[in-house]
Amino acid sequence: MTKFEVATKRKRQVIDITEVCREKLSELKNRSGVCHLFVLHTTAALTIADLDPGTDLDLLDALDALIPKLKYRHPHDPSHVSDHILSSLIGTSLSVPVDDGEILLGTWQRIILLEFDGPRKRQIALSLVAEI
Repeated sequence: MTKFEVATKRKRQVIDITEVCREKLSELKNRSGVCHLFVLHTTAALTIADLDPGTDLDLLDALDALIPKLKYRHPHDPSHVSDHILSSLIGTSLSVPVDDGEILLGTWQRIILLEFDGPRKRQIALSLVAEI
């Protein structure tokens, strides 16, 4: 397993981490299996998406529209409860297949980090579960 850091620059942001994941996988001994990614935070998420120009902002707008504007009870900071909810809904982990050292993604698929409470430095753990 390896860990890497991603620095975000805005409150809400989509960051393409596909190439960083490819770099980190190249450092591991195993060449085929399932790459597991896990973001070690409760106000960020991981997923696969198409990143044509503007789709990052479309995704953030659509996600924001999903969360109701309620009077939240979070004792720490009620203003960022929606950030925790989005992280939980999308998920903090992701698995993608790897064959001969290459992440198997479709033509338009990219691995993305979704930042909901930035700017921050986010830690991501990456491991490769090898084929038997």
